[in-house]
Amino acid sequence: MDSPPTGDGIKNRKNALRSCNAFFILGDRLAFSSIFSMRERVGVRGGYNIFQLTVFYASEEMKKKYLLIIEYEGTAYHGWQVQKNGITVQEVVEKALSKITKTETTVFSSGRTDAGVHAEGMPAQFVTESKMKPYEFLFALNSHLPLDITIREVRKVPMAFNARGSAKQKLYRYTILNRDHPSALNYRRSWFIPHILDVAAMRRAAKYFVGRHDFTSFRAGNCNAKSPIRNLDRVEIYKEDGFLKLEFEGKGFLKHMVRNLVGTLVHVGRKRIPARQVKTILEARNRQAAGPNAPAQGLCLIEVRY
Repeated sequence: MDSPPTGDGIKNRKNALRSCNAFFILGDRLAFSSIFSMRERVGVRGGYNIFQLTVFYASEEMKKKYLLIIEYEGTAYHGWQVQKNGITVQEVVEKALSKITKTETTVFSSGRTDAGVHAEGMPAQFVTESKMKPYEFLFALNSHLPLDITIREVRKVPMAFNARGSAKQKLYRYTILNRDHPSALNYRRSWFIPHILDVAAMRRAAKYFVGRHDFTSFRAGNCNAKSPIRNLDRVEIYKEDGFLKLEFEGKGFLKHMVRNLVGTLVHVGRKRIPARQVKTILEARNRQAAGPNAPAQGLCLIEVRY
């Protein structure tokens, strides 16, 4: 390990400080650490400044992983994932986190949401060497974030935890405002449909989606998933104060899958196709066979379970 010059060595340098690169052995493995140096002027000798060098080691053992549970109103954002063509939720959260930790920090989520889609509980993990406690991150982040993004929870998780890979279930809810007039308060969070919907027929059609199926007919044309096979554990439709709510629960979803399912169920509800035709649409494995892509504003990621 290089060390700063002392004694006679100082006479040859005005600033008695040299950069240090270091590594050390822990047991039978090599542990490389980030090194932070600080110099402090401690005196003058013969007209030369004398500095004391302090080296701080930030080892891998100092790193900690935290899980954020994020709520956001997605109207103003181009989805979750960082993009070149517009501001995203991930970008805003990372900027706030980097400012707080004073180092560039990246967050990794359990998945993505499209532009205009909302979330009540988007999980996202990050690794840091900060000594801040979970509750300190909670208050600090919420003080730096805009009002349409909120951190609901911060908790420490094992380093082996993976926000995407460890997920067991995801719950999405789609909200339809089904009455004769729109809502000034809820237009950003629902799809307004003034037409009468046959909810009983929609429920019959929804039963065809439950189970393990090839959902090619309900995936986006630019979906990059390797397989169109997905397993839906539950599809439930219920009424609540003028709203029709459709819940979809499963381990994973294809791009635009939930919105395409909703668009098809609305076609059934408006009696454009019979409920039994949903089975034929599934078997067709053709996006053109299904209904339209429902508007983004009605969709919300409610929860990811681990």
